[in-house]
Amino acid sequence: MSVAGPTHWQEAVIERIATATPRIISVFLKAGVARHVAGQHLDVRLTAPDGYAAQRSYSIASAPGDASIELVIEKLDDGEVSPYFHDIAQAGDAIEVRGPLGGHFIWRREDGGPLLLVAGGSGIAPLMAMVRDWSHAAVDVPLMLVCSARTWEELAFRDELLRLEASRLDFRFVAAITRGPKQRPADRDQRLDAAALKQLIAQWAHAPRHVFVCGSNRFVEGVTRGLPDDTLAAGMIRTERYGGAD
Repeated sequence: MSVAGPTHWQEAVIERIATATPRIISVFLKAGVARHVAGQHLDVRLTAPDGYAAQRSYSIASAPGDASIELVIEKLDDGEVSPYFHDIAQAGDAIEVRGPLGGHFIWRREDGGPLLLVAGGSGIAPLMAMVRDWSHAAVDVPLMLVCSARTWEELAFRDELLRLEASRLDFRFVAAITRGPKQRPADRDQRLDAAALKQLIAQWAHAPRHVFVCGSNRFVEGVTRGLPDDTLAAGMIRTERYGGAD
């Protein structure tokens, strides 16, 4: 079954913009695009008065069926698109979007688990859609989310995830802080790699059925290199990467 949304460009209106971390914002669009599946993205196109157009893809962080579509956008100083959303865009502005798109890096409630999600920086976006969809459905599926960030303050959605962990015994949230102290005993204060992830899985005491890893090329490569083993087949692991441009 196809999960692709409209492939033509359509107008979407910005409902509000919220700060997630010092360099990441959430842009909420008034619902009007087709219902997405957790893990999908939207293409966004900006066109200048002289006709020059730039487009980028941004993962959807909101759960399927939410009243607004939430896009997570990290500011890159040399980018063409992200500075617009951070410095210029306002509620009420209209932009062009296409989608939702993507059929590989997705999770549906009926896919089950246990579910292991691993995020680096703004790579948390599509995984938040999965966490929220999982939470709304109250499915009987253990879920562990491992998030890497430079500091505690740069963990996007940190407070929401802490509240969810406090309310659900089948949800585990682990923060990996790479340039500062960890805040909780179960967190990590070093970079994630395959060995560290295997250790976390052993402590979790669940054998993942699905593994999703999203982040920069370097992050995804570091986490997944050597990850497949006798208990975690390569076919279970899905990755999504982004490069250096926004």
